[in-house]
Amino acid sequence: MALRDKLRERAQPLLEPDEQIEEVFLAQTGPTPWLGLLTTLIWFAVKRRIVVVTDRSIVVMSAGWWTGTNPKGVLARLARGTRLGPLSGLWGTTTLGAETVHVHKRFHGDVARADANAAGAPLPPPAVSPAS
Repeated sequence: MALRDKLRERAQPLLEPDEQIEEVFLAQTGPTPWLGLLTTLIWFAVKRRIVVVTDRSIVVMSAGWWTGTNPKGVLARLARGTRLGPLSGLWGTTTLGAETVHVHKRFHGDVARADANAAGAPLPPPAVSPAS
């Protein structure tokens, strides 16, 4: 079974009923992955994420430390219109809610498709500033 198929299958139980997965990809927090070339200690600071783009929202899930492909729980649910890219380089960087994450080039196409599909998604209402 392909990686994306496994991610879809494992993430589906944590989604709302009838929520349809459009894209799914892996990401990680912590220092830039390039530091891994210098020391293996970086892996103790890395937190793995599974990002699931659905027809309703973008769901950020925590993942297991060892494999990184088993979702543990939902950390954030972002508006479907949230832009994730564009990404560039071997490890593209983007912000998901309050976290900055690194996305490997292998998944940049998934991010681009998610952004392209978001163009037709309703955007969240603009923030209203409190009256002075």
